[in-house]
Amino acid sequence: MESIRAEDEARLLPGLVALLQDTAASGASVGFLPPLSEEEARQYWQVAFQGVADGSRVLLVAYDADTIVGSVQLELAMRPNGLHRAEVQKLFVLQSQRRRGIGEALMQAIEQAARERGRSLLVLDTRQGDNAERLYRRLAYHEVGVIPAYALSASGTLDGTVFFYKELA
Repeated sequence: MESIRAEDEARLLPGLVALLQDTAASGASVGFLPPLSEEEARQYWQVAFQGVADGSRVLLVAYDADTIVGSVQLELAMRPNGLHRAEVQKLFVLQSQRRRGIGEALMQAIEQAARERGRSLLVLDTRQGDNAERLYRRLAYHEVGVIPAYALSASGTLDGTVFFYKELA
């Protein structure tokens, strides 16, 4: 597990692009629909690295040897009334590496990163019925509610999204 700095962008961009393309190709509800072009994935990561550079985003990456197998992000609320909270975003794990504990390890690491930054409340959302929903419940996230027909899926259906929160000790 590595906490990424802005200067790591050039070194990590190819692996992160491949991770995002793999995640989108699997039909995961992460804001992108397949097929995801290399250029679109690259643009996404460039924006994410801008957030890392300005201190509004934390990016963690998991490896297997030298291969990026997963990542997760924490978007820090930057307004004075929200400096205690953050949003967990874009938990990605390569299809070939799923069900090996990588997602859980990334979530535990991002929670620790939030604590280190003085954040005591995390929020997140995921497609209703996805494996990620079960993961978040197992990690003691509390459901706030469901918004039906929230996001278009790769299959062309509109899927509900479940919103969660967790108060960190």
